[in-house]
Amino acid sequence: MHIGLIGGIGVAATVVYYQRLVKAVEMRGGTLRLTISHGDINTLIRNNLADIRQPQADIFAAQIDELKGAGCDVAALTSLGGHYCFDELAAISALPLVSGVAPLDDHFVAAGIKRVGLLGTRGVMRSRLYGQLHQTEAVVRDDDIETLGQTYQDIAVRGACSADQRALLIDAGRRMVEEQGAQAIVLAGTDLNLAFCDLDVGYRVIDALDIHVDLLARIATGAQPV
Repeated sequence: MHIGLIGGIGVAATVVYYQRLVKAVEMRGGTLRLTISHGDINTLIRNNLADIRQPQADIFAAQIDELKGAGCDVAALTSLGGHYCFDELAAISALPLVSGVAPLDDHFVAAGIKRVGLLGTRGVMRSRLYGQLHQTEAVVRDDDIETLGQTYQDIAVRGACSADQRALLIDAGRRMVEEQGAQAIVLAGTDLNLAFCDLDVGYRVIDALDIHVDLLARIATGAQPV
């Protein structure tokens, strides 16, 4: 399968998708066929914050048309924040879409996790991953959503994370574990690897990007039907 990614939303996340997808396919003994279409993170942020869905879906759909023209068989967004218009996009997409949200619930259940804490965009946190966790309870720092969401946005746009930003996010995760009973903290924003970067933060961390990449690798190597 030829994988098409809508990248650039943001750039750092796209690089990590590329690196981890190459590694995951190689570990399965396959050869990766991949095309990336570069998107505009600032347009996505404006539309996301205003909950403007169809126009953003139209932008993604045009990119998917390009990916199809390049020979791609499936498409995926490299941004969980971008999934806010997933349904609108799926209705007009020229290629099957591989959701980064859909596989999360089953992963948590298989891992014996019943409650997770979420870090990501404002929309991801407010909607508890767009209400798509049906078997897992999600908690967030409701009073801190604006601060945490802005922090994540700043990291995604800049493509880098400062020490103060890292400390803020790690502390928010710790509070969800200690005060709200989260069994794991989900990095539900694909640029959050810049903040956590394989650090031992004293609690369980699950990067949603890794779960999405694993699914894409299985599809790429024919181990998973679309």
